[in-house]
Amino acid sequence: MDEDRTAGDEDARRDPGPPSGGRDRHETPLERADRNFGELLQELRVTQTGVQILFAFLLTLAFTARFPSLDAVQRATYIATLLLAVLAAALLTAPAALHRALFRRGAKPQMVQMSSRLATAGLSVLALALAGSVLLVVDVTAGRAAGIAAGAGTFAVCVGLWGVLPRLARRSLTRAQEEGTGTPPP
Repeated sequence: MDEDRTAGDEDARRDPGPPSGGRDRHETPLERADRNFGELLQELRVTQTGVQILFAFLLTLAFTARFPSLDAVQRATYIATLLLAVLAAALLTAPAALHRALFRRGAKPQMVQMSSRLATAGLSVLALALAGSVLLVVDVTAGRAAGIAAGAGTFAVCVGLWGVLPRLARRSLTRAQEEGTGTPPP
């Protein structure tokens, strides 16, 4: 990720960054941006595989023998879910396009910030696409009420694991750092 470095960056003053319980990395802002972008790309690799599998599943549904028997609500759910999966894929791959457009422009910190926002939006849309997929499949196989319950449950699990849990962990870590322990309680 050295492509965004300039000659003056090598002598840049070391910045310890945010408090980390005595384990400061002592990296320059550019080194931090390089590391953060690398970590973000690793996260996106995991989510992109899931989005691709979901999208492929949704594409094949329209060509199954049972698809013509779907009612209007099921078809609308299918179309909305398919479009959400496309949007999630677009949002989660946008950081690669952004990197390509800003390559060697010295904009790595801005690229990390924009890419992080795109990834967050992508995960939000992916949660809706997953919920819609579960809603559709359970609706077709077990009925509308079960489909709605399963879709809502799927959405709640995604929100809990991807939104609430990280916020609770961050709050716990912040509290521990403010108390001077540097590590969250077990």
